Amino acid sequence: MIRHIVLTRFAPDVSEDEIREIYTGLAALVERLPGARDFKGGRSSSSEQIERGYHHGFVIDFDDWPDLQTYAENPEHKALGARLVENAIGGVDGLLVLDIEV
Repeated sequence: MIRHIVLTRFAPDVSEDEIREIYTGLAALVERLPGARDFKGGRSSSSEQIERGYHHGFVIDFDDWPDLQTYAENPEHKALGARLVENAIGGVDGLLVLDIEV
């Protein structure tokens, strides 16, 4: 299984409603894609408070690397990803993406 982890430093003027819309869209996409499951995302509520500006994140599990590739190439994913980039501080520099085998 591949766990796709995305952390975002959203610009201060980005509303929680905008973030929720993006995450809702990603969750709906994951429900429709074979080999993708368990979207979980939201705002950090860590008591440690060491997010370093990455206050929002999500994870998606994929059965294998080809399923992750299908997601990456999906036009709806690309559109939602573009919204993440345009709302992140510094564009793509405001994102961290990790894909790990679990």
